Amino acid sequence: MRSVLATLLMTVAVFTFVLLLGDALKEIMPLLINGQATFWSVLKALWMLIPFMLVFALPMGMLTAALLVFGRFSADQELTAVRSSGISLLALITPILCLSLGLCGFSALMNMHVAPRARVACKHLIYEMTLKASGNLLPAGRAIRDFKPYTIYVGKSEGNLLSDVQIYQADTNGETMMVANAPHGRITVENQKFTMQLFNVSELLRGSEGQWRPAEEVVWTSDPLESANKNKAEGATSLSDMTFLELLEELKRIENGPVLPSLGKMTSEQARKQLRAMQEQKADLTTPVRVQIHRQIAFSFACFGFTLVGIPLGIRAHRRETNVGIAMALVLVLIYYSFIILGQSLQTHSELMPYLIVWVPNFIFQTVGAVMLWRANKGI
Repeated sequence: MRSVLATLLMTVAVFTFVLLLGDALKEIMPLLINGQATFWSVLKALWMLIPFMLVFALPMGMLTAALLVFGRFSADQELTAVRSSGISLLALITPILCLSLGLCGFSALMNMHVAPRARVACKHLIYEMTLKASGNLLPAGRAIRDFKPYTIYVGKSEGNLLSDVQIYQADTNGETMMVANAPHGRITVENQKFTMQLFNVSELLRGSEGQWRPAEEVVWTSDPLESANKNKAEGATSLSDMTFLELLEELKRIENGPVLPSLGKMTSEQARKQLRAMQEQKADLTTPVRVQIHRQIAFSFACFGFTLVGIPLGIRAHRRETNVGIAMALVLVLIYYSFIILGQSLQTHSELMPYLIVWVPNFIFQTVGAVMLWRANKGI
């Protein structure tokens, strides 16, 4: 148990660091490099991501620990010494199996509640950092010439809200050809892309004779209501970031959706077709939610399945090398996750019941692991 715990802590720390590094390079580090986030904000975001990374690091760490510890155990002939002392393999590994079951409970807590909330909080923090930093791109009170051929002047800037915005467009000779004025504006950032929206814009164009005239079509305007609805939709929590209870509520909301209209004037055949069509529509809407619900539950048992496979496989491998154990662990993790990815990719095909596919790796790993443990205990 001491050996497994020590190796588990080390491997979980390594896998968590690697996963955090990959996510940080993709989402957080660009903000830090561009000066859009402080060092402490980045540390806070990484801290929020740790529960989400533990969801994947714990099963991988448990599998690697079982392979490494029992690989050394077998290579050093300690298994022979234990058996000669009258102790069976099952009696020896019982504490390890209990540990894996305890980790399953901890993984369930992470999967169903802590990790989704931490992920949503991290996304909000990154979005807030981006919005706060976006004001630095358009500082108030001075002419901004970084967006050629435009010169922008902002009277007042508060976060992503702008006031008294003026935009001047110059031609190749440096002469002003267009002037746009807007009492209000807003900065939006989507996927690291900077966009400015102006409301109630008045625009003047300079003609060939040097005379100014109002523009027939204002190109800098935007519908505030449409933009607000878009921002609201983007702020909605996705299914993958919902907790278990939120997913259950979403499933209940869809199932209790529109009821079948009155069938009084329909024939029995028409009523059956209408009912069948409505059931298929609800199945298409509920299947993605069911996939996420079953994924959270099924993935919580990954530690136990990996332990059942890792112990006998480590004994059979009969190797002391750490790199061999890690390589074997990565191959098994790839096989396990391929079923999870397959189930999520088929979530739009309700007829295939993809929410059951996410359970397949658990049954495979636990069945194969139980058979291999029985053979290893018998010395076969």
